[in-house]
Amino acid sequence: MNAALIAEVEQWIARDPDPRTAAQLQSWLDEGNEKELQRCFNGFLEFGTAGLRGPVGPGPSCMNRAVVGRAAAGIAAFMKKNGLQSVVIGRDGRHGSEDFTRESAEIFTGAGLNVFVLPRPLPTPVLAFAVNHLRVDCGVMVTASHNPRGDNGYKVYLGRTVSGIEFRGSQIISPVDKEISREISLVSGDQPRAENWTVLDDDVLDAYVQHTALLGKNKTPISAVYTAMHGVGRETAEKVFAAAGYAPLIQVSEQADPNPDFPTVAFPNPEEPGAIDLAIAKAKEVAADIVIANDPDADHCAVAINDPRSGWRMLRGDELGAIFGEYLATHRDMSKQRFANSIVSSSLLGKIAAAHGIEFHETLTGFKWISKVPNLGYGYEEAIGYCVDPTATNDKDGISAAIQIADIAADLKSQGKTLADYLDSIWATYGFHRGEQISVRVTDLSRLGTVMASIRAERPGAIAGLSVERFDDLAVASADMPVTDGLRFYLEKNVRIIIRPSGTEPKLKCYIEVVRPTSSQADRDEAERLVAALTPELKKLLS
Repeated sequence: MNAALIAEVEQWIARDPDPRTAAQLQSWLDEGNEKELQRCFNGFLEFGTAGLRGPVGPGPSCMNRAVVGRAAAGIAAFMKKNGLQSVVIGRDGRHGSEDFTRESAEIFTGAGLNVFVLPRPLPTPVLAFAVNHLRVDCGVMVTASHNPRGDNGYKVYLGRTVSGIEFRGSQIISPVDKEISREISLVSGDQPRAENWTVLDDDVLDAYVQHTALLGKNKTPISAVYTAMHGVGRETAEKVFAAAGYAPLIQVSEQADPNPDFPTVAFPNPEEPGAIDLAIAKAKEVAADIVIANDPDADHCAVAINDPRSGWRMLRGDELGAIFGEYLATHRDMSKQRFANSIVSSSLLGKIAAAHGIEFHETLTGFKWISKVPNLGYGYEEAIGYCVDPTATNDKDGISAAIQIADIAADLKSQGKTLADYLDSIWATYGFHRGEQISVRVTDLSRLGTVMASIRAERPGAIAGLSVERFDDLAVASADMPVTDGLRFYLEKNVRIIIRPSGTEPKLKCYIEVVRPTSSQADRDEAERLVAALTPELKKLLS
């Protein structure tokens, strides 16, 4: 075995605060298991705008107490340099979340910060709400959201203006991520620890529930099947619906309680094929009005409806985004507020905003950018992330989205209508917008850069027989958008294609939007035909 690797592993074992991960490394050393050691010692897990995220395991390339402790020490140093003194920590129910929460609390407290810890595993939106509600300077959420079951992560929020950026309880962005990363790289030696942090009671959760329940205004009885996807959303969602005076959610019992192994799904993401099959089966059994699904940390929300054209199906992220946008534009005073969505989301929200005289902003992908839009009234991204109440939670929030869509469905039901009817009326007003997402998962992260470079070099002049009328390399600076690793194609027949690597998962993602002028069956069929023709060609391009 490589002598330098052996020395690095032995040095790590000597300083590892967790005897379990140290023992695993020692076992691999004794076995001469170079493959596993190389995997875990492939550089430090990088801290970026998504914080930390990676597989739970030993060594610097994985999520473990040593890596989390180093990150906490770096964040503490950053906070002290910027006059930030208080932090609240939350966690979900994944493997390692309790250990990583305690590791962080010990190091933050040892650094002299005022530390608060949520009372038990709770949704990410409750942590984001707590940052503003408690008026603390920083929030840390231990979660990997809807990543694969073996992952965990570390998401950072700020409550104050730092480096000239007004965060207002939102996720960090550049240059703050780089500043924190620099502080983490300087961490050396053992850090002081203390245990005199404050474990919060339910006051913060109760405040979140009472505020969020105000979104449930329409009291027409509605039957909603709910799945927490083996995550931590159930308790909070049930409390919000009860406080709003709604009927109890009909639980998918197999997925109701937190389970870090996510036994009923291949990937714990409502967008993944098969993930909400149990929920739809339950909806058919009880003749429900809608299905609502949260991801494991409940910051995303998916909705399924009984579509008269196709039967039960999940709404695409852009369809739900349009429903929220049109409804909020017509039922709230948005005269001094703004709508926003990410560049990979549908062009429809901008048209809705224009029709209602609402200022609209398009941002880079991710809620860390959407949440920075001043006077945000509503924002969304097509990956089922919605912010319908930014004054409470300046981030995507799957719980508030759940009660808001139930409220809309109840209002429509009182008029003898459904969400499918409402979506049809949106298409009739603004034209039919058909979106599709293609994801290609990779095991070798270097493939992401290789494929992007290849497409940039080729720059195809036509895709599936449709000529490219305009090409934008989003990595090139422009006047209206910061740089990002993405490619945008505008094709004939009003087709838009965007390709980018995922910021949180080992995936290449491709987004198709086909816009037809009317909602006629002929235009719908044409849109479907174009998507069907483009999909296999784009999969080839991504591979």
